[in-house]
Amino acid sequence: MSIPVLEVVEVRKAFGSELVLEDISITVPEHTATVLIGASGSGKSTLLRCINLLELVDDGTIKLDGQEITSVATNSDDVRRKLGMVFQSFNLFPHMKVLDNIILAPMRVHKMSREEATEKALELLKRFGLSEKADQYPDRLSGGQQQRVAIIRSLAVEPRLLLLDEVTSALDPVLVNEVLSTVRDLKDHGMTMVLATHEMGFAKQVADEVCFLEKGRILEWGSPEKMLENPTNPRTKDFLQRVHEAGRL
Repeated sequence: MSIPVLEVVEVRKAFGSELVLEDISITVPEHTATVLIGASGSGKSTLLRCINLLELVDDGTIKLDGQEITSVATNSDDVRRKLGMVFQSFNLFPHMKVLDNIILAPMRVHKMSREEATEKALELLKRFGLSEKADQYPDRLSGGQQQRVAIIRSLAVEPRLLLLDEVTSALDPVLVNEVLSTVRDLKDHGMTMVLATHEMGFAKQVADEVCFLEKGRILEWGSPEKMLENPTNPRTKDFLQRVHEAGRL
């Protein structure tokens, strides 16, 4: 049996007296997508930040390709070189052109030459239909284009695992589909991903496993068909009913 790309085992995280993650365990095999669903404040973003070592866990372990990354001996910068993370906000550098935003990390973190980094960035821009935006500044792009550039920037470092945190939440509904189509393309090409999303229809399309979080705990998990069409936990049913009423299922 091959080693999963990601293993989260009984992870706990608190901010002061508030327990925000309680005994969280997930396993993400290579070339699969695990989708986290749940209301705002359920712990989805905190879990992603713990995986990326932006937050330190209080208990439990996280392993990347079988190696524990939550050990005190872990070099977090080395771990982040293997991870890509895309946030709700685009976080592009406004004073840098699109191409320069994309090649910055490959050059500084991975010591890639400017020529090699530029070649790879232009290939990615072409792949996602943004070639003509390479020399533009972020404020000249639509929100959907900016988020796609943010995804491309994460891909430029060839991550072992891609983390996506509500990547459509800051977008006008008209622009959501262009970002979701980009993520679907990544799924089709075998990218291993963990995503937090409120877009249930999208989750059904890309997920291999869906995990429902509430108050920092995973209450139910399974295939998208089971979770989104026939959940067994009453709390999951209630959440999906509210999502349905909001027109997102």
